[in-house]
Amino acid sequence: MDNFDTQTKKRSRNQIFWNAATLLVFFGTLGLGILFLNIYLNPASALNPFPPPPTPTLLQFPTATITPLSLPATWTPSPTVEPSDTPTPRPTYTLEPTFTPFIIPLKTTATETDIATITPTTTIPSPTGMPFAATVDYMASTSYHPEAGCNWMGVAGQVVDKNNSPISHLTIRLGGAVGDKKVDYYSLSGTAPAYGPGGYEFVLGNKPVSSTQTLWIQLLDQQKLPFTDKIYLDTYEDCAKNLIMVRFKKVQ
Repeated sequence: MDNFDTQTKKRSRNQIFWNAATLLVFFGTLGLGILFLNIYLNPASALNPFPPPPTPTLLQFPTATITPLSLPATWTPSPTVEPSDTPTPRPTYTLEPTFTPFIIPLKTTATETDIATITPTTTIPSPTGMPFAATVDYMASTSYHPEAGCNWMGVAGQVVDKNNSPISHLTIRLGGAVGDKKVDYYSLSGTAPAYGPGGYEFVLGNKPVSSTQTLWIQLLDQQKLPFTDKIYLDTYEDCAKNLIMVRFKKVQ
């Protein structure tokens, strides 16, 4: 009988222990659940051992204020002046200027070679149907190539219209022979501005050579069709005539 009572008391103490342990686990689990729920709903809670970093502050811009423009109290229109009838004068006729030979000096101190007398102008008449005529002058090249002195020989000039306005991009052909040298050169008007707008230039050699009607020059259009016949030139073994100036002018 005593053994039975002892076993019963022992079993009762064990049941109390396990019931207490169960209650402790239950309330511990319930507490952890409440703790996790609180941290989940409020991560910044003081109970969270690993709180998130603070949220950055948003940049605030000042609110724009629209200031309406106000018109003056009264507005008075300014009077409009009616234009008066002014008679338009009739255009006046300007005579066509005549060509005057010119020299562009490149040195301030003139030498005896620079003061060479220009050979009188020779005008080549335009054949029937040719739209350009030519004017030929002879002079010293030192006005345009002072560094070369007499060691230069060439042909140069301009191409102009009826009003002496320059014409560019026309073809000039220089052909024939000077002494023993065969010549067949092309140039365009406007490529040698030293001789004025619409200017061109051919270099024949480094010394003046004499020849008679073996050298010719011709003005062509952009399709290489002739604007003039071949104009035959003389050359001189003379430093005062080593530059042949040929000026083409439109006549029709």
